[in-house]
Amino acid sequence: MNRGWPAAGRPWRLITDDGATAAGGLALDEALMAGYARGEPDRLPTLRLYTYRTHCALIGRYQNLAAEVDLDACAATGTPVSRRPTGGGAIIMGEDQLGVALIAAAPPDLRPREIIADLASGLVAGLAELGLRAVFQGKNDLEVDGRKVAGLGLYLDQAGAMLFHASVLADLDVEFMLRVLRVPAAKLADKAVAAVAERVTTVTALTGRPWAGPSLRPVIAAGFAAAFGAELDPGEPTAAERDRAAALAVDRYASQSWLADRSAALDGSGSAAIKTPIGLARIYLTTHGDLVKNAIVVGDFNELPVAVPDLEARLRWHRLDERTVMDAVTASGAWEALGVPAEQLAGAVLQAGSQAVERLAAAPLRSEGSCYFPEPSRSHG
Repeated sequence: MNRGWPAAGRPWRLITDDGATAAGGLALDEALMAGYARGEPDRLPTLRLYTYRTHCALIGRYQNLAAEVDLDACAATGTPVSRRPTGGGAIIMGEDQLGVALIAAAPPDLRPREIIADLASGLVAGLAELGLRAVFQGKNDLEVDGRKVAGLGLYLDQAGAMLFHASVLADLDVEFMLRVLRVPAAKLADKAVAAVAERVTTVTALTGRPWAGPSLRPVIAAGFAAAFGAELDPGEPTAAERDRAAALAVDRYASQSWLADRSAALDGSGSAAIKTPIGLARIYLTTHGDLVKNAIVVGDFNELPVAVPDLEARLRWHRLDERTVMDAVTASGAWEALGVPAEQLAGAVLQAGSQAVERLAAAPLRSEGSCYFPEPSRSHG
């Protein structure tokens, strides 16, 4: 365990703060990545344990904003929205959720899922201090007794710097979450809260005593120190890191272009869902006649396989017929990268195309990857 990480006994920088804004909190996480590169273990990790202002809604890197968040409800409640650089599903963050960001050089010999599983051991060790037996499950869940207590995500930049994200549920306002996120449980009316409780738990519920993000911080810090044999040395972001974060907050995390990334125009468009081993994928197509104008694949992935943008490019301005679509699917290798049969992926593309050609509005579905209540498994939708 903990392969490729810095040796025991060496100091990691520990940054703690509270009241982060939606854009500012994410911007600082990315700013801390500067100077890290794959294969350079001498630059020791930074562990940031922080909370956001109550409340904000954060979607995963590869999700469609309108499909995951009720923007009208966010406006009515004054809830800021942003998009994480890491993958995974939509979440609510605030004083009752502890944000975990670990920044380091990515181990050269580990795949992303192996990195997430390794780093989850810090959370597992911390929760064990409270008598909770947490286990890493699926692609990005930490569960206690079969219910999710934390969501995990990962981002690797081109240099090989790594950002590991986790949201630990000290507590959760489920009714508020159901109001601002588009989750299927919201359709269950008075049964919605109970439906979420079957899937999600909190440290407060598990221990029978109240917890908030700041009070949980020492527990999680101790867990990472124990799991990795690290000394946590309290520190602060440098002036350069703060300046970079301020620029990123404005230019990226508060910008409409970043929020709209991987969104598709709805006029004359169609969509279809397909369940894959790496997450629920939804294919959006917009067309001009029988030509594909645009193709976007979104989902609650931890990372976007490089074959997927290749498929999107191969579909654009090509005709929506079975042979052409199958050629694009097989040539791109997207079916293999997503872990589904080529015929199944091609079928989902053609289903989305059928809607688009008929000029049926493809309004975003509720939901395609909330952290709290994933959409039920299905082949197409």
